[in-house]
Amino acid sequence: MNAPFREATIDMDAIADNTRHIRRVTGVDVIAVVKANAYGHGAASAAVAALSGGATRLGVAEIAEGLDLRRQGITAPIVAWLHEPGQRFETAAANRIEVGISSFDQLEAAGAAAGAEGVVDVHLKLETGLSRNGIPPRDWGRVLAEAARLERIGRIRIIGLFSHLSNASPADDRDALARFEEGTAAATSVGIHPQIRHIAATAAAIDLPETRLDAVRIGIGLYGLSPFDDRSSAELGLRPAMTLRGAVAAVRRVPAGAGVSYGYDHRADRDTTLALVPLGYADGIPRQASGRGPVAIGGRRFAVTGRVAMDQFIVDVGDTPVSVGDEVTIFGDPTLGAPSATEWANAAGTINYDIVTRIGNRVPRRSA
Repeated sequence: MNAPFREATIDMDAIADNTRHIRRVTGVDVIAVVKANAYGHGAASAAVAALSGGATRLGVAEIAEGLDLRRQGITAPIVAWLHEPGQRFETAAANRIEVGISSFDQLEAAGAAAGAEGVVDVHLKLETGLSRNGIPPRDWGRVLAEAARLERIGRIRIIGLFSHLSNASPADDRDALARFEEGTAAATSVGIHPQIRHIAATAAAIDLPETRLDAVRIGIGLYGLSPFDDRSSAELGLRPAMTLRGAVAAVRRVPAGAGVSYGYDHRADRDTTLALVPLGYADGIPRQASGRGPVAIGGRRFAVTGRVAMDQFIVDVGDTPVSVGDEVTIFGDPTLGAPSATEWANAAGTINYDIVTRIGNRVPRRSA
């Protein structure tokens, strides 16, 4: 029986189990981050799996991502925190999507969206050193005072205070936490008492217990990948959820000296067999991993040979018997013998987040 031409299998039990494990480790609520199509895993199905594992809220970057989850029947609380200039929040309010607020203008828009659509639920984001979005410390007094006023008159409800850590070092993250605590104290002084405070993503949630607060936002850990260079998924008690596979599309015996793929970056150094794999950079296989990316065929490890093309790449299998239709595992759970997404990240000079998130729409997702 031939393997799928190309397919990403998503282990939903792994996502649920990873969520339970992180809840046990941290002892606080888990906000399951399913932005960017759940890091390539399929947002709605990953959300359902995470909620079944005990997540209490979902996190997305954009309101449109939250609306898509609502259309697919997800009723759990959702917070969205990255907005286009001039964003209006009426649609978010009507669909019970909580909005992250990073400026006075956004706060005014949230207040204006209330009324017919009801109270707008917000999370106030404090800038604590990452230099991205978030209310800067110089504006805390003005924004927090106005937020307290809008809550008193029933225009908004302040669900959360939050920020984001750099993961540059434990010392840097503790400094950011100290600034966040200053912001929390400033909020308390004007009568703001949020339901939850959240600042830690996967790395800090695991390594810095003091950052766990009331909830942790878990992205990469949800999908069973490690955010650390020195510890594997297995060492963290996590299971990778995505396995990317393809089928050998062609087999060719070539003589020594034969060129392989564009540019002939590789020439065969002996008579050998080449297997064609029908995934390329259009499918998310990083071109930067040309000549290095690991694959498994028939339980044996090989590497991409020559350049990754848009739709395909080649593997030199030597004299190993390989047939059209044989399964090729690009990455998956290394405890089961598969190459890992982290190995591909190392081969491409990037991070494992990038490897799974980039898998393209041409690759069917199958829940397992």
